[in-house]
Amino acid sequence: MKKLISLLMILTSFAQLSSQKIIHKEIHSSKMNKDIKTIIITPNLQPNKLYKTVYILHGYSGNPDRTIKTDIPDLVQKSQQYGTIYVLPDGNFSSWYADSPILKDSQYQTFIGKELVDFIDKNYPVKKEKSSRGILGWSMGGYGAVNIGVTYHDTFGIVGSSCGALDFKSFGSHYDQYQVNKVLGPAASLNPSFLTSGKIPVMAEAKQHYIFDCGTEDVQMIEQNRAFHKELTERKIEHLYIESLGAHTPEYWSRSLSNQLALFEKYF
Repeated sequence: MKKLISLLMILTSFAQLSSQKIIHKEIHSSKMNKDIKTIIITPNLQPNKLYKTVYILHGYSGNPDRTIKTDIPDLVQKSQQYGTIYVLPDGNFSSWYADSPILKDSQYQTFIGKELVDFIDKNYPVKKEKSSRGILGWSMGGYGAVNIGVTYHDTFGIVGSSCGALDFKSFGSHYDQYQVNKVLGPAASLNPSFLTSGKIPVMAEAKQHYIFDCGTEDVQMIEQNRAFHKELTERKIEHLYIESLGAHTPEYWSRSLSNQLALFEKYF
């Protein structure tokens, strides 16, 4: 009898996991007039139940497939554990998740903040209030999460950035190296609206939760994150800021993103 009960428990567990879905979609963007590859991960969906959503933005040169294989390899299990739908859009190699004033087919702020959210809300059983919708990313995706999350502050209730690129003004040669110039124009004439610091006045009134973290050995991003934390603190904008050992590596952001996703569940 004990063996039979154990077998039934294993089969039940397997059935629940197998009913989870990793959905590969191509979602059309009217703004860019092209389809965007997107991965949607759902838990075992139950009838008459609505779910929280988190939009996850990969870093420079990344893609959603790499995210679920390398960056957050247990994302499927987390979806089931937390009862949350994860949405992973392809932000292109170097879109910086902005609405480019140069490239008509690189309007990722509008796509993710408006078009993609509308698609998910229409086609999946999700809670539509901002308190049940979050956005996070790392590196380029950290910038994107802040840029999109704060711009669409009536849409997203939680914004998270891991080792985010939070200050283009201090990028130096990295500005061109990471192809920011190709989507936003030369650093010398950068429109101030693309600076993360320009979002701070909105953050003061946006009624959102904010999480920022960075590795202490991340020579590319740590000072940017410290400066942003300092400015938010001086402006008395509530946020959680975390530093821990680590560099700008998959090992660091894989750990930090897992921690952030757990914190998101506390805020939902």
